[in-house]
Order: sequence, then structure tokens, then C-alpha cells
Amino acid sequence: MTGLSKEILIPQPEISRRVQELADQISRDCAGEEILAIGVLKGAFVFMSDLVRAMAVPCQTDFIRAVSYGAGSESSGNVVITKDVELPVEGRNILIVEDIVDTGLTLQSIVDHIKRRNPKSIRVCAFLDKRKRRKVPFEADYVGFSMDDGFVVGYGLDFNEQYRFLPDVYVIRTDVD
Repeated sequence: MTGLSKEILIPQPEISRRVQELADQISRDCAGEEILAIGVLKGAFVFMSDLVRAMAVPCQTDFIRAVSYGAGSESSGNVVITKDVELPVEGRNILIVEDIVDTGLTLQSIVDHIKRRNPKSIRVCAFLDKRKRRKVPFEADYVGFSMDDGFVVGYGLDFNEQYRFLPDVYVIRTDVD
């Protein structure tokens, strides 16, 4: 793999600890309520799996897929929903689970899309938050980790469909000779 280097950003034990903290907070905030967790494919599937197993509230799961990256490392700014939620949303407590809040465009589009179905509530839980990259004002209700910039892989996150299997999160650079 010429031209690519990676360095560890978040080790797996730190990820596990933070996921449990998020699950505990969500469980407290949603005590006595059932949640429909909607994972944003593909990047959030590992995080969502760990998160819902750690929560102490009843939870159903479903998925949505919204594409904005294509094959590169920069958001195209054009958000297209390519797989929609199949379970009923109306009157339910929704927890959207996302891998990274970057520009905010994808999550804002997904939240707007779900709002049109009249849920009881919508909360967003993001594994990573890159606040400096926002193009629209968007705040997740729950954030695992924040970072300034950089392209990350591992723990479900990919670069051209590679590296999702890594248990830690790495920053990658593609400009290495």
C-alpha cells in the first residue's frame, strides 16, 4: 500500500470505555422509554452494535444509508439517501447513530428526512465530531470523541472500503512517498 501511512488516534480500550459512558447517558436520558436506533451505514455499524448492547433501555434497530463522499476523502456536499428506514418512525423516540459529524450536511439531511415522519423525539449520537469542518450548524446530542481534522479509519470507519476491521481508530495520510 504505497503512499499511505497510519498512526493510532484512539485505542480500543478507550473506545470501549467511552461507548459504555455514552450508553449509560442515553439509558439515563431515555429511562422508561423504548428507542428506535437508526444506524447510518456503513461507517456506524460497529459503533452502533457496541452502543445498543451496552444500553439499559429497550431498543429496536434499523438502518439508513446516505452517501456524500463517493470514493474520496472529502464530502461532495450532495447528500443522497440510498437506503431508507424500514420500521415505523411516527410517534417513536429515535436515536440516529452516526460515525462522524463532519460538515453536518449528511446528518442534517437525515434528521430532516426522519422529522417528516413525525417521531416523538430525535437524538443524535456520533462516534466522532470534527467541529472545525462544519458547513451547517449541527450539534449531536451525544459525542464519543472530538478531533480537529484528519481522515480516520478503523472501528467501522473506512478509506475506499478498507480498514473497517481494525479495532482501534487511526489517522491516515495518503501523501506519504
